[in-house]
Amino acid sequence: MRLPNFERAEIGDKLESYVLNPMHRDGKHKARVFESVLEITLDNRQVLQDAILTAARTNEDVEHRGDNGHGDVYVLRFLLKTDRGSASVLTAWIVLYREDFPRLVTCYIL
Repeated sequence: MRLPNFERAEIGDKLESYVLNPMHRDGKHKARVFESVLEITLDNRQVLQDAILTAARTNEDVEHRGDNGHGDVYVLRFLLKTDRGSASVLTAWIVLYREDFPRLVTCYIL
């Protein structure tokens, strides 16, 4: 299964405000892991953003997790390689009610 309407996948500010934000109450742990394993920080977040969008466009192993009361939730895993190393990355997406495109909910290294 592919991510529904993957060509319209939206990341928004999730990477800046949450996943790679070392000051975010919950996101700081994700930020620390991305930096230590892949050397990805806010300064080079485009590397992660590009990888996420490429995976959203090409990955056919998307798992539909069902309806969470706000919309349909999907999980997509992919391998991300950088000069520092490689890691399996999990992304979670939601297609909200009355919308027809996926929004990134979270992203972290497995």
